[in-house]
Amino acid sequence: MREAMLTNSASSDIDARAITAFAANAPRLEQTGSFLSGDWRAPFNGRKAQRARSAEYAQFGRRTVDVADYRVEISSANAVSNRTAISDGIVVEVVQAAGHDKFEFRFRAPMHLLVVYEQGARRDGDTFVEGLSPSKLRDFGRKLTLVPAGREYLEWHAPRTFARLMFVYFDPAKLQVPFNADTTDVPFAAKLFFEDATLLGTALKLMRSLESPSLENRRYLEALGIVLAHELVRFHNGTPSAEPQLRGGLAAWQERIVMAHIDAHLGEPVPLAALAQLARLSPYYFCRAFKLSFGVPPHRYHISRRIEHAKGLLATRAHSVTDIGLTVGYSETSSFTAAFRKATGLTPSAYQRSLG
Repeated sequence: MREAMLTNSASSDIDARAITAFAANAPRLEQTGSFLSGDWRAPFNGRKAQRARSAEYAQFGRRTVDVADYRVEISSANAVSNRTAISDGIVVEVVQAAGHDKFEFRFRAPMHLLVVYEQGARRDGDTFVEGLSPSKLRDFGRKLTLVPAGREYLEWHAPRTFARLMFVYFDPAKLQVPFNADTTDVPFAAKLFFEDATLLGTALKLMRSLESPSLENRRYLEALGIVLAHELVRFHNGTPSAEPQLRGGLAAWQERIVMAHIDAHLGEPVPLAALAQLARLSPYYFCRAFKLSFGVPPHRYHISRRIEHAKGLLATRAHSVTDIGLTVGYSETSSFTAAFRKATGLTPSAYQRSLG
């Protein structure tokens, strides 16, 4: 849980008149039902203040920022959040709010923010993204909101039901790495409570996978984060969600170099981005091509190679089960035993006995 900080932690570069108006309205939220009343939005709609901020934030996409340094400010005694770094340049934060007490969000930072509303409904409230008209939408479950780098995001809810949502923070510089030769920039536009089945489906998979952290699941989370970033770029470039079919999978030289790299790092995490770089493909297309070539995703292939190597070590009887598990990347014998049994139907000890 975090202490209320919405009205006393304003960034110095936000228009002073907007902050003063917000602070004045905040105590009357229960009566007015809106922190967007009066002229509070005025400083964000054109004029010199907006032009000055636009020039300042135009630089955001050209330099790398530390995503871990920024987060949405949450004002609620009943809201619980949990942050997880998915990959370089992507951090997610799952927020759950129980009860009927009002809660508020505030954010403005040099990174893109995707808000994923898994479920929730409010008796009253407002959602505002700088540059757009505010929304008082009551039932916002399975909706998405996109806040481009440098834009102000403010939201408050008088909840009617349990609320669960996810904030996904993207480093703009990392998103500018092209997914194909024609993509050299990502000019994101603010969007409020929009729908996109592809984006939502991937985001919800990511959200649910966070509930069962493990070494194997870590690679899946990384892959989902990369795919979500790709789909966000695709969505804003207006390209169709259906990608061109990959007919032949990886080329022979790509298969050889990827297999060699995985075999050389059986006892270590192998980042998806590293494999994609070796194959000279984007992570998204690499995943699809790899599965076409090998029949399984990269992380499952890595696990299978670990188990095969473990079989060879068990056959020599020169090492303990614990040492073999450590050699192939499992820090706990129980994790190694579970993975081995799932792959072979036998525990490592039983497999060793079956060799005679």
